[in-house]
Amino acid sequence: MNYRNLPMVPRVVFGNGSFDQLGDILLPQRKSSDAPMIFLVDDIFEGTQLISRIPLICNDQIIFISADEEPKTDQVDLLADRIRDHFNELPSGIVGIGGGTLLDLAKAVAIMLNNKGKSYQYQGWDLVRKPSIYHVGIPTISGTGAEVSRTTVLLGPEKKLGINSDYTTFNQVLLDPDLTKGVSKEQWFYTGMDCFIHCIESLNGTFLNAFSQSYGEKALELCKEVYLEELDPSDSRDKLMMASWHGGMSIAYSQVGVAHAMSYGLSYLLGVRHGIGNCLVFQHLEEFYPEGVAMFNIMKEKHQIALPTGICGALTENDFEIMINVALSLEPLWENALGKEWRKLISPEKLKSIYQKI
Repeated sequence: MNYRNLPMVPRVVFGNGSFDQLGDILLPQRKSSDAPMIFLVDDIFEGTQLISRIPLICNDQIIFISADEEPKTDQVDLLADRIRDHFNELPSGIVGIGGGTLLDLAKAVAIMLNNKGKSYQYQGWDLVRKPSIYHVGIPTISGTGAEVSRTTVLLGPEKKLGINSDYTTFNQVLLDPDLTKGVSKEQWFYTGMDCFIHCIESLNGTFLNAFSQSYGEKALELCKEVYLEELDPSDSRDKLMMASWHGGMSIAYSQVGVAHAMSYGLSYLLGVRHGIGNCLVFQHLEEFYPEGVAMFNIMKEKHQIALPTGICGALTENDFEIMINVALSLEPLWENALGKEWRKLISPEKLKSIYQKI
């Protein structure tokens, strides 16, 4: 048996107010005044107090990016080219501040600044040849696990798929639960459910092992506390941030499953955001995850979340075929969910019948 030698985030800071240590953390990584730090920041923070707390010196630059759409390969390429063309030297580092979209963009841009070609050429497993430049992840919402994972999920010209590599993982993560204050209730729920669904898929998968189980069980326990119990807001923020971390770790040596595979189809065709896409699919997966779906419905009812309906109501046969092909292309996810004989257990007709309910 050849066990995978997986990377983990080598340095992490956790704590309320820890964002104010960012300047000290970045200082040893600065190469020269001509090699700035580039901060990729969710544009929802433009004009807020958070921006004044970013430790800018010399030629550092903030680039505001909308997180309204899923990150795309051509967006990564444009950002990498813009940074290359603007500075004489490669930046000292890339700092992503935001949710999963900004964190995935930061990881992908850090890779592409040191690797030739286009980012879609690296969508897949272990295709990156050269280390990324130094990059830091600072989540401002909890649930995606993007801060800890070795993948950066991108919408490409032909598929939605991650750049899964040992060079994707952040060099430094800063976890400050205070940064998640002010997240809307719906977004808090959808992104947190991404973590919950990670756990259900990992813990019920054929790839499950003690490594994944230990992280997945802890993340699931924290999700239950946050979404089923009455917690102090500060305690809830702390616990959901750690649930996200553990949920991301739970799939490092495992995989996600049916909900994520089908959610990728929704995102690719319709641009549905990842968290809500997982929820839209997961509610119809009682056959695969009966206990998880039952718990999801209790959480949804408790927090009075009404999922949108009719998303796939006007789709053509060709549209359904595109979504199904994207979903079925994610073979490791299906093998984790259903085993090596998964092709005998799932069919395009089955997937279409689930999509038609959304």
